[in-house]
Amino acid sequence: MSIKAADVAKLRKSTGAGMMDCKKALTEAEGDFDRAIQIIREKGQAIANKRADREATEGAVIAKVSADGKQGAIIALNCETDFVAKNEDFVAIANKLCDIALANLPENREAFLALDFDGTTVEEAVIAQSGITGEKMEVAFYDKVEAEGVAAYIHMGNKLATLIGFNQSGIDTQVGRDVAMQAAAMAPVAIDKEDVSASIVEEELNIGKEKARQEGKPEEMLDKIAQGRLGKFFKENTLLNQMSVKDNKITVAQVLKNASAGLTVTAMKRYALK
Repeated sequence: MSIKAADVAKLRKSTGAGMMDCKKALTEAEGDFDRAIQIIREKGQAIANKRADREATEGAVIAKVSADGKQGAIIALNCETDFVAKNEDFVAIANKLCDIALANLPENREAFLALDFDGTTVEEAVIAQSGITGEKMEVAFYDKVEAEGVAAYIHMGNKLATLIGFNQSGIDTQVGRDVAMQAAAMAPVAIDKEDVSASIVEEELNIGKEKARQEGKPEEMLDKIAQGRLGKFFKENTLLNQMSVKDNKITVAQVLKNASAGLTVTAMKRYALK
């Protein structure tokens, strides 16, 4: 049967599939539009099943903030190759997924995958995209931040993004971006030293003691030396205590204090492709 170009274009707009794939699906469906959509989704599922054991370590990490600056969402859409990750359509889908996440702010990744995506779920839509790219695709990460003020940063190439929550609204846009960029660049393990997990503290103390022991320090001095080295660890690895990457003479905490009295960070989310 004859397939109209307008129907092919409509199916492509609806699914994101290529023109030839859309034409083939419509031909197989004998012009039935809904069946053609199902065929494209089934193709995606078949490819997803076939490539389930593949590693999807490339992709795009996107972070966005709501218009009122009080909510943020961050997602990672993964694929197998950098070639697909740089494709405009792939990046557009990752951005759309982040828009959906920001509009709904689900509690976790599972709830995000169940959200609506043009009449199907996010999970099903991502599977369908596997049929278009021919690669394994998955939502590898989702998280959110809700605070008085939220800032986002996406590193060049969409390989890394951060969300930072602040205890004040209306903060200077550049200050917010600078702190989000700091978290991206310096990969702090926590916001402040009180937020560092007990397991990390214990590990760092043990490392500090063992290193001091290997240096021949007296046994009775090991605990004190380890505590000193833990303090250095806090300064280098907690966001507020790090030296600012834009002004290495002051800490991030001081940058915030200079911007607004009492301003501090209340939340931090960071995700980088492996």
